[in-house]
This record gives sequence, structure tokens and C-alpha cells, in this order.
Amino acid sequence: MDFIAPDADRIKILHSLLEELNLPCTVVDIAGNCHIFMGSAKVTVTLVAHYDRVSGSPGANDNSAAVFQLIETAIKLKGTNGWRIIFTDGEELASGEGARDQGSYTLAKALLDAGRGDGQFFIFDACGTGDTLIISTMTNHVIRDEEGIQIARLRRKTQLLRNHALKTAHNLMMDKVLLAPVPFSDDLGFLRAGITAQTITVLPSEEATLLAANLHKQGFADALIKGEAQSPRLKPLIPETWKNLNSPRDLAERLTPRHYKMVVRFARALCGR
Repeated sequence: MDFIAPDADRIKILHSLLEELNLPCTVVDIAGNCHIFMGSAKVTVTLVAHYDRVSGSPGANDNSAAVFQLIETAIKLKGTNGWRIIFTDGEELASGEGARDQGSYTLAKALLDAGRGDGQFFIFDACGTGDTLIISTMTNHVIRDEEGIQIARLRRKTQLLRNHALKTAHNLMMDKVLLAPVPFSDDLGFLRAGITAQTITVLPSEEATLLAANLHKQGFADALIKGEAQSPRLKPLIPETWKNLNSPRDLAERLTPRHYKMVVRFARALCGR
């Protein structure tokens, strides 16, 4: 509960916990954002979760739950190769800011410059409430009207990542899976820097069913991209879990820890373990 306290020094708490669990990590400051790296030397799969939160919000689901789920994943992956976990800073944007203001944008640029931007990137965001895995299709909507060799490459990589996520869920015999646009996460900053990342989130089954029924509504995906999900016209279509994000209502009481093992199994399987 210390991690979601109003005045929590979240990076200090997180770093101390990783040390206590004997999970070696490195804190890297990139453009004023402090990211935490851990994992093996040779990397094929990178799992990402942001640890920052909006001021005034406990941040229980956005994004404390996914942080702790990936810590559990790291414990299970310890001693194996091919994986890396990054806890990112600067995912949450202030009014008027865009993709290039995200910590993930300068992080991705730094990874590419260092020759460490290869492999598969999967982002876990708001995975603490519900039993239905939502595999984001937001990247398709963001670059829908864009053209060029780079965009074609990003589209191909997006499809490969999505196929891997779907195949992994199938192999785990997960029967509650939905492809749908979701509010952007670190995937937006990564995308604009030139790295494709697949976002994973979770919703309660009844909210996922409602989301699936509303996907055809005109302007729904575009509103999520533009941060207009709270508009009077579209707000009734937004899952209740998403309405509570970035607000004082993002409380621990809304979490469903009984489903965390599902997310950990999935994250671990993405790494081939």
C-alpha cells in the first residue's frame, strides 16, 4: 500500500523492493525520466510497464498492478535468458503534451541509438481489474492514414507482435481474449520513435463484452487516441474500469488480485517460458 500512498516516492520504493527480492536492476536517466532496467544480457522480448501516475490519483490500476505483475514475472524468469523488463517513467502526459513528450519516446530513441531496439516489445498497462485480456489494436488506428516505407515496416511488425500475443493466449487456452483499441500507453511514444510495441490490458468480462459491442460506433477509436473518451457523446461507451483511470477513484479496492496469475502466466509465456 506504500506504493499508492499520496506522497509515495515510487521509484525509491520500487528500487528497494527489487533489491530486497534480489532482482538486479539499473536505473537509467534519459531526458529527465528515470527508467528501471532488469533482465538477461541477450534480449529477444522486452516487457514494459510504467510506474509513474497522474497527480492526485492513487494509480492502483494505472499502473501499479502491472508493475507488481511484472515483478512476479521477473521472479519466475530469473536465471533464464532472452528477456528484459523496463519500468518506465513519464508515460502520463500533461494537457497539451503529445507522443514525443512521453518518456517512452526518448527511451526508444536511446535504445535505437545504442543498438538495443530490436526484438519484441510488449507493454502491460491497467492489468489489475478483470479477467479478460485485451490486445490493443490502437497502433493500426494511429497510422491508418500514413504512408511510407517506415510505416509499412511498422505495420508488418505490429501484425507479427499481435500474432505472437494471440498465439500465446491460444497456447495457454485463454478463452477470454479481445482485440480492441485501448487508450494509448507507452506504445505511442515508442511508435513515434520507430519501435513497434504491443499493448496488453485487462477488463472485467462484462465490460469487455460491452466494449466489443461498441467497437463499430463511429469515432470511438479516434476519440481514445485524442483523449476525448470523456466527451458526453462517447463517455457512455467507455468501460467503467477505464473511466476510473487517472482519477482519485483508481483505488486498490477496485483491483481483482485473484486474476493476477493469468497476466503473469501470459507475460512469462511471451518470453517463451
